[in-house]
Amino acid sequence: MKQNTLTELNAERAARRAVIVVTDVVSGDQRLIKAADIATDPLHAELDKHLRMGKSGMIESGGKNLFLNVYAPTARLVIIGAVHISQALGPLAQSLDYDVFVVDPRTAFASPERFPDVPLFADWPDVALPPLNIDRYTAFVALTHDPKIDDPALLHALERDCFYIGALGSRKTHGKRLERLKAQGASDQSLARIHAPIGLNIGAVSPSEIAVAIMAEITARLRLPADAPLKTKSAA
Repeated sequence: MKQNTLTELNAERAARRAVIVVTDVVSGDQRLIKAADIATDPLHAELDKHLRMGKSGMIESGGKNLFLNVYAPTARLVIIGAVHISQALGPLAQSLDYDVFVVDPRTAFASPERFPDVPLFADWPDVALPPLNIDRYTAFVALTHDPKIDDPALLHALERDCFYIGALGSRKTHGKRLERLKAQGASDQSLARIHAPIGLNIGAVSPSEIAVAIMAEITARLRLPADAPLKTKSAA
């Protein structure tokens, strides 16, 4: 790899921006494609597919064999609320190689005893969230059912390019939430990004099952094309 390509690659990775290095396996020619430029690239369909899957691989294009080397940031999951669902969701996400963070100002909930292997931030969202640098490779879920905690957290997430934002609550609860957030300046287009009721409809009842439903929806949003419809929503 040429020095200038390596320098550019390292800069993009340091900024948590995905890139793909395309190598002609015969000639050795290489080019680096930033995630923001994929849509206009002649190989956009293959590039998009490999980036969504997070997998490198060989393709054939124009009679050439090309190797796509995918460099995607580690996905993050930010959980608002150290509740029972979070106790199941955190380890589940970690088993899928997510970096997980739990935010809850209620120290009775956000305790190391309840979350022995998950980084905890026992602060209000306005203090805890900015240092986490929420970005395109962050999934964000609000689970407290407390507007004083969930609402400012969701407003923060809506200002970022998270690939997934979800909130716990029934349709009626979410309707009231939308009214509150809109009154605080959130646009209809922005609010439409919130997945609520949260999770895919798998008939989940227990906290662990709801965690599976949430993680399934997050995975679908990460791996499927942006315009792919998700299956019936849950009522969680």
